[in-house]
Parts: sequence; C-alpha cells; structure tokens
Amino acid sequence: MVEIPEHLRKRAEEARAKAEAAKAAAAGGPAAAGPGGGAAEAQQQAASKIPSHLLERSVAARAQASGDAPEAAAAAAGGGVAVAAPPTAPAAMPATGPGGHTQRLLTVVKSGSIQDVKSKPQDKVHVWPHLLVVEFVAALFITAFTLIFSIFVNAPLLELANYNQTPNPSKAPWYFLGLQELLTMFHPMVAGVTIPGIGLLALMLAPYIDKNPSKKPEDRKFAISLMTIHLMFWAVLVIIGSFFRGPGFNFVFPWEAGLFFEL
Repeated sequence: MVEIPEHLRKRAEEARAKAEAAKAAAAGGPAAAGPGGGAAEAQQQAASKIPSHLLERSVAARAQASGDAPEAAAAAAGGGVAVAAPPTAPAAMPATGPGGHTQRLLTVVKSGSIQDVKSKPQDKVHVWPHLLVVEFVAALFITAFTLIFSIFVNAPLLELANYNQTPNPSKAPWYFLGLQELLTMFHPMVAGVTIPGIGLLALMLAPYIDKNPSKKPEDRKFAISLMTIHLMFWAVLVIIGSFFRGPGFNFVFPWEAGLFFEL
C-alpha cells in the first residue's frame, strides 16, 4: 500500500481548509449554490496535488493501523463523504494503484561497488629471487665448509689397487649397494631393470595420481606413504649390503665376524 508523505498530506489539508473557508464565505449568496460552488471545489482539487483516492486510502490505512474508528477516518479523508463502515474483520485492501497497476516501493540502498576489492593472501612467491638466492648462499656455504674441512682432514682413500689381488668381499660404493644386494636375490634382469623401473615409474606417476595441492602432511597421505616405502626399501638394502655381507658376499653378523665395510 502506498504511504503518503507527511509533508504532502499537510499541504493537502491546508489547501482543503482554505477551500472550505472560501466555500463558507460564499454560502451567504444564492450564486454560491450554483456554478460558484463547483468552481470552489475545482479550485480545491487543483490546489491539492494529491489524488483524492490516494489520500483516502492513506488516511484509512493510518486509522486502521492505529485502531481508530473507521467513520472518523472516512470523514477526515473524504471531507464529509459518507463511507460504509467495514465489517468486524476488515478485508485487506488490494495492493494496486490507479488503473489496476501493481506498484511497489523500492528500498533506498547506498550505492557501492559490486566487485570484491579485498585482497586475498597468497602463499606463493617467485623462484627468483626468493628461492634461488637462498640456494646460492647455501651452496657457497657448503663449498667453503668442504674446502676448509679437506685442508685439515685427509680423504679416507685406500692404497692403490692391485690387479693381481681381488679384495674379498668386493663391494660397490654405498649408493649402489642396494642394487648389488638385489642381484644376490633375483635374476639380473629382474634386479637391475624390472624392480628399479617399477619404482621410478611409481614415483613419476605419483603427482598425477595424488593431485591434492595442499602442502600439509596430513593431506598428502598417498604421496608421503609412497616416498616412505621407497626410501625404507632402499635404506634396508643398503644397510644389509654394508654391514651384513662378508667374504664371498655371504650374510654375516657384524658383531661376530667383524665389519667388512670401508668408505
């Protein structure tokens, strides 16, 4: 329902009061009852810029909301025009305007931007210079430490190899001892190609199987489990080949037969 603004309602009441005073002043002559009375009423409607039906609806709605008598609200709105009293349970007035058009009032809102201008925190930085500078400084530090350490400590090298005497056991460097240990258990094709190939293939496919972008260990269970199994499998083979293999590359206990391992 359309609510009439207070200033417009006061202006209409003042114009109606002036029109009634002019009509009462002209009531003494006979001409006032004729065309003069219609002219005064036309002036009253012209002075009031609010349509009468809207003013009546507004006063009736205000009286109904405040609990006043319907007769008083109709008399104040219609200027003496008789309006039938509604029943005990008044029916809701249709929310339509002049001509049957449905009208609604829009709530006035403050104008603002519809874009979200809040900056979101990012957990990514550029490789250069943030990462490469740190790695370069770490490489310089390790190089300097190795140089200084080699000046005071000699490398644990053995004597020159004698081609007439093969050492027993003949072991590969520690980083190949896991592969040498596999050769004692399987066929060279299986130990040297199949098993390492399966391990490398599993590591290459891991990023495509586990696509979780999180960096938290509890969210990357598959990748961490796969890498842990790989490292533990290879570490166990290296430890066995280093400390539990004696002459003839036979299995021995280091606390009984001694340690057959040199850097």
